Amino acid sequence: MLLSILLSQPLIFIPLAAALLIALTVHEFSHALAASLLGDDTAKDQGRLTLNPIAHLDFMGTLLLLLVGFGWGKPVPVNYYNLNNRRWGPALVSVAGPLSNLISVIIFAIAFKLIAPAYLNPVDIVNILNFSGNLLLLFLSFLVIYNLVLMIFNLIPIPPLDGSKLLFAILPPEYNEWKIYLQRHGPMILLMVLIFDSAFNLGIIGVLFDLVMKAFNFFYYLV
Repeated sequence: MLLSILLSQPLIFIPLAAALLIALTVHEFSHALAASLLGDDTAKDQGRLTLNPIAHLDFMGTLLLLLVGFGWGKPVPVNYYNLNNRRWGPALVSVAGPLSNLISVIIFAIAFKLIAPAYLNPVDIVNILNFSGNLLLLFLSFLVIYNLVLMIFNLIPIPPLDGSKLLFAILPPEYNEWKIYLQRHGPMILLMVLIFDSAFNLGIIGVLFDLVMKAFNFFYYLV
């Protein structure tokens, strides 16, 4: 997907790729920062407590992102036994990623709102295609959209996504067997959902994208 944009619209690819790198980097850096603040320096010791995008890129995740439009950053290593709070620590480390994306959305939505009226009519602002000629607005819109995508997608409570750690912290001990099942099979479940959605056009990703665009408009008019 990104590769086709690079070949067909290289000028659009530049702000798109830059926005995606920033969103992924801030997300993974926030996991590392939260873990360090809560007592575990595993990520820090492995050079992940940095805003250098190269440290957070996963080869396979980046390759798939270029080819099919879906990928991932390198998972941040965390030793949960080192965290100050064994129950809520993993959830706090996990939520730090989506929270950083939410903060980024607010910051870049404000910047977009301040700049966009100088170039666009109010009717055009809600459609990113109408300002594809302005690379700055395109860059800001991609920053908002990709941060929204990362935030919403990662809050899905299926391992290995961040929302699963929050779910596991909330669930009482009697659900431990169910937690273990999800930890073992969650990645495969998530992968199968994405494959079936693509193969049979179930519209799951389409619903997510629609939610993101509605959130984009919401944040524009809110801030």
